Parts: sequence; structure tokens; C-alpha cells
Amino acid sequence: MVPSCPFIYIIRKDVDVYSQVLRKLFNESHGIFVGLQRIEEELTGKSRKSQLVRVSKNYRSVIRACMEEMHQVAIAAKDPASGRQFSSQVSILSAMELIWNLCEILFIEVAPAGPLLLHLLDWVRLHVCEVDSLSADVLGSENPSKHESFWNLVTILVLQGRLDEARQMLSKEADTSPASAGMCRIMGELMRTMPILSPGNTQTLTELELKWQHWHEECERYLQDCTFASNPHLESLCKIMLGDEAALLEQKELLSNWYHFLVTRLLYSNPTVKPIDLQYYAQSSLDLFLGGESSPEPLDNILMAAFEFDIHQVIKECSIALSNWWFVAHLTDLLDHCKLLQSHNLYFGSNMREFLLLEYASGLFAHPSLWQLGVDYFDYCPELGRVSLELHIERIPLNTEQKALKVLRICEQRQMTEQVRSICKILAMKAVRNNRLGSALSWSIRAKDAAFATLVSDRFLRDYCERGCFSDLDLIDNLGPAMMLSDRLTFLGKYREFHRVYGEKRFADAASLLLSLMTSQIAPRSFWMTLLTDALPLLEQKQVIFSAEQTYELMQCLEDLTSGRPVHGGPDTQQCQDDDIETTKVEMLRLALARNLARAIVREGSLEGS
Repeated sequence: MVPSCPFIYIIRKDVDVYSQVLRKLFNESHGIFVGLQRIEEELTGKSRKSQLVRVSKNYRSVIRACMEEMHQVAIAAKDPASGRQFSSQVSILSAMELIWNLCEILFIEVAPAGPLLLHLLDWVRLHVCEVDSLSADVLGSENPSKHESFWNLVTILVLQGRLDEARQMLSKEADTSPASAGMCRIMGELMRTMPILSPGNTQTLTELELKWQHWHEECERYLQDCTFASNPHLESLCKIMLGDEAALLEQKELLSNWYHFLVTRLLYSNPTVKPIDLQYYAQSSLDLFLGGESSPEPLDNILMAAFEFDIHQVIKECSIALSNWWFVAHLTDLLDHCKLLQSHNLYFGSNMREFLLLEYASGLFAHPSLWQLGVDYFDYCPELGRVSLELHIERIPLNTEQKALKVLRICEQRQMTEQVRSICKILAMKAVRNNRLGSALSWSIRAKDAAFATLVSDRFLRDYCERGCFSDLDLIDNLGPAMMLSDRLTFLGKYREFHRVYGEKRFADAASLLLSLMTSQIAPRSFWMTLLTDALPLLEQKQVIFSAEQTYELMQCLEDLTSGRPVHGGPDTQQCQDDDIETTKVEMLRLALARNLARAIVREGSLEGS
């Protein structure tokens, strides 16, 4: 009883590539990635930014589609453990889309002061979406203004800057509660007149700031006049619209996170915030919201790095926090196309974009079919992509011939000669083991492997001797120039040609070909007796096929063969029988050759005499 470890832990790298839902993420994003690389040359001037923003939105739409599908899978999960696992994956995908969206606004869209806040509002609305289900719940009731969540809904709408919807909700309160109707109308008017820089608006930032200041003072006046004092809900809304930090922090539960708090705070205190000032507001919002009760989580650190415009820190934090390389590889590639990473080279000879793409592609090669996507990622890595592809492609298990052909086609398209030869050799060996000689010969020719072609040709000849016919005739008949790869292959092709010519009853051509095979020394000596035996029917023809000179050459071959044959000793019965057969063959050949020689001499003499 030797003490031993009670468990074996199987550690599998890049486990995410095996998820059926995430597989769609990898497949769809591959097309976007390749498309971006191909249009790089067309990206110029003003159209460049809009094209890159469009590509970014395409990536995000793929993430959202996968997130929705994963959510449905989580709901349909039969056991709680699977449900939790899928829900966790939904959270990760949601975080990925949240980070990507913020990077799109700050680094790709590069929104200036004014439009920046509009983009951030859209960002928060997209990712804090509980309000829609709450709205449906409240509006679906018989009396919405009396619903227990009515004021929560109005407050969330104000926190998200959805003031038109908040006004509509207040109008329902005004209709059912005459006591607060006047206050609701005043609040509704404040909401309606709040100046916001809309996308199609031509007013300058200075004009907006002046109007906003005037509106802000008006809100403050109503608060100081205690206009809303009798209704705590409306008073709280007025304080929120004044950007009161204490009033905002009272709504922590409705805000749900610090970056929502940040955007709401900016909306009601500094709507024309400049990008450079974002980091100060972001840091103070994080500190205020957490209040020292908890420490920032990885997602908080990533978003903070984005608000600080520290791209490299965003990528580094994401690489540590996320479970696969998909996100950082594609985001970094896109940012690289935005010319934002040019200065950041790594110490081992590659830039950050290429390093992350290589890591992601390596992970894809762990999957039995997704490896095909990885090939394109290696293709677009100019420094180390080629050598990495060569190393990875050699490790692909060639389970089926169809897969092998795919790999082979990829290698041939990229002129990867060594890999092509190696794959063909492997397939030729497998075919020989399975006794598929035609396939083996085909692969050895494709590999240009003379030694293996010789080996397979010998197997063909041995099979012929045993069975009396050739297999894979189509292949042998159509060898063409490939026949010259090795002497044995040349012999196989020519010997098959002899049979074809003989079958066509072109006996003179067949005789010349047979003799040339023996005298040119390309026929293996072990096969000479077979060739001489093939000559017997030609020697016995009514007309003389072999001339006297050709007959002498055949006789010489027979003598060379018989004189060099080893003498067997011992009483082996089988050996004795084989020797008797060989002796009989030799005697028949000698007789046929002598008879043919006589006929040839007579025929040639009579021709000379005439």
C-alpha cells in the first residue's frame, strides 16, 4: 500500500472554445475580423472613423446575440448547477459588452464635450435595463399612479435622463391626485425645458451652458421656495435634477452601480463635461458610491482605466479578469486600426495586437473544428504568424481524410512545403497500414517521396504476383510525369503499359517494351522471372515477334538470372516443390527461346535473301 494522490485533475486549456453558444461568438466575429483586415487600405479620411465605429457596433451586436441566447439556455437548464454556470456566462458577456461599449465611445467614436454625455447616457440606458420591465409592470396595473413602484419608476426615468417618459408618468399622477397636480405640472415643465445638446442641434456649447445655467437656477429657486415641500417624492426629484450628491446617493439601490451614478451626476451638474475631466468625476463617483464599505471589483478597475484613457491598462486588466482571449484580441486589433497602440511594442519582438491574436488563435487550435478560424488570425500576424501556424498545423490530429485534405489545402495555399510533405507522408503511411495501396501511392506522389513511392510500388508488384492482376488500375494508368519519381514507380507504370498494349494485341510494341524493362535495369531482379514468363505467350505466337537479336538478349537475361540463383540445402518439402516449379519454368523458357531463335533466324535470312 503505497500512499498516492486520491484524485487526478484534468486541466484543459481554453475551455470556452467548447461552449456551443460561444462557438457562435467565435464564428461570427471571425467574419468581422477578416473583413476589417481587408478594408484596411480603404479606410481613409472622414469615412475611416465611421467605418471603424460600424465594425465596433458589429462586434457588440454579436456579443449581445450570444448573451441573449445564453440567457435562454440558462432559463431552460434542467439542473441548478448548469443554470448557475450559464447565468455566470451571461454576466461575463454582459460585462464584456459594457466595457467594449465604453471603449467605443471614448477611443473609437472619440466623442467631444456635449455629444460625449449623450453617448454615456445611451451606454447606461442599454446596460441598466430593469426599468423597462418595471415600466411594463406599473403601466399594466389598473391605476399606475397608485402602484407601489410608481415613484421608483419615475425616479429611475429621471436618473437615466428619460425626462419625456417621466413627464408622462407625472401627468398620470396629476390626473388622479388634484392636490399635487400643480406641483406635477411645474416639475413637468422643468423636465421639458431642460436644455440638452441633441445630435441634430446646431447650438454651440457656450449657448448650451448659458441656457443650462439659467435652467439650473430656476430649479434651485423652486426648491428654495419650498414649491415641492408637501410632496417628498417631487422634492427628491428636484434635488436630483440639481445634481445634489446626497440626494443621488439616497437612490443607491435604484442607481445600482457607480458608473450609473457618475453619468447621472454629470447630466445634472456638468452636461458639457470634457473627455479629459472624466477621470476625476469617475474616481470621485466610485469613492462616493462605495463609501469605503467595499473595495472595487475587477470590472470597476477596468472601467476606471477606460475613463482614465489608459488603453493598455484596460487590455491588461481584461486579460487577467476574462476567461478567454477573444475579447482582448479583437478589441486590441480594432484599437490598433484606430492607430492607438502603435507605440506599444513588447520586449520579445511582437506588438501587443499580434501577441494577443496569436494567443487567441492558439486557443482555437485546441478545438477539433474551430482551428480553421485560427488560420486566418495567424495569417494577419506579420511577425510571428507564419511560424506559429506551421507549428500548430503540424499538431492537428488527422482523424479523417476529409480533415487532412482541408489541412493540406491550407498548407498548399501558403506554400508550406515541409508541412505538405509531412502530411502526405502521414496519410501515405496510414493508407499502407490499411492496405489501401492506391491511396498510399497517391499520397507518396503528392509528397514527392521517392523512397515511399518505391515501397508502395513494391507492394503493388507483390500483390500482382500473388493475385495475377493489378488493383487501382485508374491510378496506375494515369501516373503521367509522376512516374519519374522513382525507378520502381517508373517500372510499375511501364509494366502496366505493357499489359495494356498486349491487351490491344499490339504484340511487337509489347515485346519491345518488355525487353526494354529487363535490359534497362529498372526492373527489380526478383521480378525478372515474371517478365520472362510474360514473354512466353509472345514467343509462342504464330508470327515471329522477337527478332534474333532480341531473343539473344532474353536468353542472356535468363542465364544471368539462373546462374545467380542461390542453391538451397536441406529436405524442406515446400522449398523442393518451389524449385521444381522454377526448374520447369526455366526449361519451358529455354525451349521457347530456342524455337523462337530458329524461327527468327530463318525469317530474317529469307528476308535478306529476297
